[in-house]
Amino acid sequence: MWKRDTPVQRSDVDSVGVHGDVASVATVSADFRSVGEGSRSTEREVVNVGKSVVIKGELNGSEDLTIEGQVDGKIELRQHVLTIGPNGKIKAEVFAKSVIVLGTVTGNITATEKVNIKENGSVDGDITAPRIAIAEGAHFRGSIDMQRQGASAPKIGGEGNPSVRTAAAPAAARAN
Repeated sequence: MWKRDTPVQRSDVDSVGVHGDVASVATVSADFRSVGEGSRSTEREVVNVGKSVVIKGELNGSEDLTIEGQVDGKIELRQHVLTIGPNGKIKAEVFAKSVIVLGTVTGNITATEKVNIKENGSVDGDITAPRIAIAEGAHFRGSIDMQRQGASAPKIGGEGNPSVRTAAAPAAARAN
């Protein structure tokens, strides 16, 4: 893996799309990783926001992002992966393809693929995603909506009530 730490240039900040107040951008760096195997390797850009960076406002991007600093506001990476590092402190509404939480998130998370709260991760807010993983030792307070996009709630006997299944339900059905 090759890692390049460079002084912040206008293109580094533009690729992430920071809107609002940036308290310190001295530690923003680009991390280029080679992904894939075979005759052709593709390069995947991952932007890192360092521990000393504080962003207040809206953060948009078209590449994967790892945040170790603080963000207050809104984060939109609808087609990309957002990783909240162990030192990351987020107070924002989050919209991404996939979200990995190692630090602290206060606010709602909406993901189109998956939300993964790791062992020391913490989320205080509602999660909307088709797949969710919460590790033992993680903190979560809020509600979870795992309904897939475009899917409607199942119905019981033609009524409009959603079905709630438990492990005991199939055994009770067989007993009758």
